[in-house]
Amino acid sequence: MIDLYTFGTPNGRKVSIALEEMSLDYKVHTINIQKDEQFSKAFLKISPNNKIPAIVDHEAGVSMMESGAILYYLATKSGKFMPKDPARHWQAIEWLNWQIGGFGPMLGQAHHFLKYNPGLSEYAEQRYHNEAKRLYGVLDKQLADKDFVAGEYSIADMAIWPWAARFGYHKINLNDFPNVKRWYLTVAERPAVAKGYAIPSPEDVPRP
Repeated sequence: MIDLYTFGTPNGRKVSIALEEMSLDYKVHTINIQKDEQFSKAFLKISPNNKIPAIVDHEAGVSMMESGAILYYLATKSGKFMPKDPARHWQAIEWLNWQIGGFGPMLGQAHHFLKYNPGLSEYAEQRYHNEAKRLYGVLDKQLADKDFVAGEYSIADMAIWPWAARFGYHKINLNDFPNVKRWYLTVAERPAVAKGYAIPSPEDVPRP
């Protein structure tokens, strides 16, 4: 059994989607970051950086933080959603890291200024909106000749997709990125994605 400590954010949803896709047994523990529950001493023992998501795999005696590391761990444990072909395998790792290093952090800043603090800084709004558009363009180009970012459905898609699901926060029209839109809707149709997206509280997948 795996304990999942999470909240309804893109990073949290990466892991709940993966757990559903991999059919692994898990129990959900909601960490309400809006109430600063991530700073509790109990959670600090599980996640030293006070961030969700985190997991404890009781079967293996493993406790982990950081969503990208958790995804790779779960793929290794389950033997699923990591391409066997070496080129595709490393492309999945490459795009997982692209999400961790760019698509997530930059879109997080777009959330902060465009969604939650509009009017606070015109410079910041323009900067992060432009960067969001650039990153969606990078993803659109990657998907021009592929159904999924590494050629087959993998943890890289699971990492990127929940951030793309907040396209409304980013003031992005997915019609401007047709390859992303096609990919987004394809992934959205997966039952495990819809179920994982609704954890820890019910929420429908956004539709463009």
